[in-house]
Amino acid sequence: MSAQTYNADSITVLEGLEAVRRRPGMYIGGVDDSGLHHLLWEIVDNAIDEVMNGHATRIVVSLSKDHHTISVSDNGRGIPVDIHPKTGKSALEVIFTTLHAGGKFDNDAYKVAGGLHGVGASVVNALSQSLEAQVRRDGQTYIQKYKRGKPVGPVQKGEPARGSGTTVIFTPDSEIFRETKFNATLIAERLDVKAYLNKGLTIQLVDEASGETVEFRHDGGVADFLDSVNAKRNDVRVATLPFLLERDDPAEGLRLSLALAWTEATDEDTRSFVNTIPTRDGGTHEQGLREAVVVAVNRFMSHHELVKKGMEIKGEDIREGLVAILSIFIREPQFQGQTKGRLNNPEVRAQIVSLVRPRLEDFLLKNKSVGDAIANRVIQAAKAREASRAAASQVRRKSPVSNRLNLPGKLADCDASDADQTELFVVEGDSAGGSAKQGRDRDTQAVLPLRGKVLNAEQAGKAKVLDNKELTDLVSALGCGMGDQYDPARLRYGKVIIMTDADSDGHHIATLLLTFFYRHLPGLLGDGRVFLACPPLYKVSHGQETHWALDDASRDKILAKLPKNAKPQITRFKGLGEMPPKLLFETTLDPLRRRLLRVVVPDDDRPYTEKTVCDLMGKEPEARFKFIMDEAYTAKDIDI
Repeated sequence: MSAQTYNADSITVLEGLEAVRRRPGMYIGGVDDSGLHHLLWEIVDNAIDEVMNGHATRIVVSLSKDHHTISVSDNGRGIPVDIHPKTGKSALEVIFTTLHAGGKFDNDAYKVAGGLHGVGASVVNALSQSLEAQVRRDGQTYIQKYKRGKPVGPVQKGEPARGSGTTVIFTPDSEIFRETKFNATLIAERLDVKAYLNKGLTIQLVDEASGETVEFRHDGGVADFLDSVNAKRNDVRVATLPFLLERDDPAEGLRLSLALAWTEATDEDTRSFVNTIPTRDGGTHEQGLREAVVVAVNRFMSHHELVKKGMEIKGEDIREGLVAILSIFIREPQFQGQTKGRLNNPEVRAQIVSLVRPRLEDFLLKNKSVGDAIANRVIQAAKAREASRAAASQVRRKSPVSNRLNLPGKLADCDASDADQTELFVVEGDSAGGSAKQGRDRDTQAVLPLRGKVLNAEQAGKAKVLDNKELTDLVSALGCGMGDQYDPARLRYGKVIIMTDADSDGHHIATLLLTFFYRHLPGLLGDGRVFLACPPLYKVSHGQETHWALDDASRDKILAKLPKNAKPQITRFKGLGEMPPKLLFETTLDPLRRRLLRVVVPDDDRPYTEKTVCDLMGKEPEARFKFIMDEAYTAKDIDI
């Protein structure tokens, strides 16, 4: 058929689960590590649905020795296995082989549930190399096996069984996923959260590779969860007494658990869940919580006349430093997409406001010392915001390239006017900056040298960051502002490349800069604008051949490939300033030959990233001491 022909023969109809295998991203968001683990979350959420509705108290997740196969077992009612009246097949087979088939459409089966679309189990089956479902009910075990979504045979009776429940064992399909190895640490963090959100639930994680079994149970619920989050973030609360709220309103069909506190941190950290599903993109429930918090705190401050005339308090000032855990259970949640990252129910916003606002306001009035501490925190945030706005207005310009008058003097800017075609190299020291300025492509590459080690933004407040010349020069060069003044439309460069020496001091400076970006310019990381240059540490010459080595390991690999009687010349660069400009361009600046590492923070890794930044760059030395003691044995050669 001609490529120009478009008729009925051009229409492809995908039968059964073939659509899932053809377009997995529509159902699990992608075939990367996040999509792989989404398969597990779907099965775990089905088990959690049994817990939420009072039919299960225990879940066991088991990882095989190679971490490529996983099983989820619960002590719930067990999936029905009798014949479905419309299909003539076992209900078990219908659930695992048919999209939009399940018990969540009928309110009699589940009052609240996280799995709503009836696609979770079937999608996992479709994207698995093999899957086995085991059901225990009515004193009997029932088993059915599948291969890439298709039953290997009918449902079979197994051994007699005590109790009831469901076990699902599956191996993700290597034809679909780039990597099929599960991350035990990530799974443990997710299961730990599920235990916090379901009082009385016990979850076990069995790792056959290590032989360890970890048990999660948190009878304190979201209150314990808040304490755990604060501890991992190394938060210092402005008041020790948190606000806790547990409400169950059957008339409105809403159950709510809330714990929140204000800290000295400069960010807001709200972790929300709907029917235990993490809503990382927020939604109407988070909007309602923010509105309730802002109104309640404003009324408290107004009641006690704590705000001076002329000072403007904004919602962002009130929410700065707020850490909150919000968990709600509703009958008919409307999620955005199958991955359920955002709640869209419009009525939930007003319900949250009406539940939270009056009780938070009453809490502050009855605990005036707590309220006063929060009010002082809010006033400090407002003052810092005004200072930040004033500083940002000094570096703001009408367009990314039209006004260069306010740029730092040591910046060697590029000539190109298209921001997407340009890149800024943030270079360690004037010596390296000089080589980079001479070797660069002046049309598209700009260079900003920094003197010494920049300020540790994790240990400094916003005001101190704004007083630091090196960091304000960097913000001025970028042109996009920082903090709440960040505007990606005003960013002057498409790539921001950290280029430091390939030694311990260089790594430290790069870490300090990344900490600054993470805390005050997270949008740069989120947009994938930040990169690490990879300059060589060694030059290995042998005859007419020249090799570049990034580190000791790369050097050793190069040497191993040379003839046994070879006598190569090995040059170790003490710093980028030692490299001639032409050589620096060839190895590190040239887009055709260089190597760059993009710096990203995947959603699933954010808790780990937050803990790492807090531990290694924060004010408390105990976490760093523990890290050094735990990891010292891995250090083979320390560069001092």
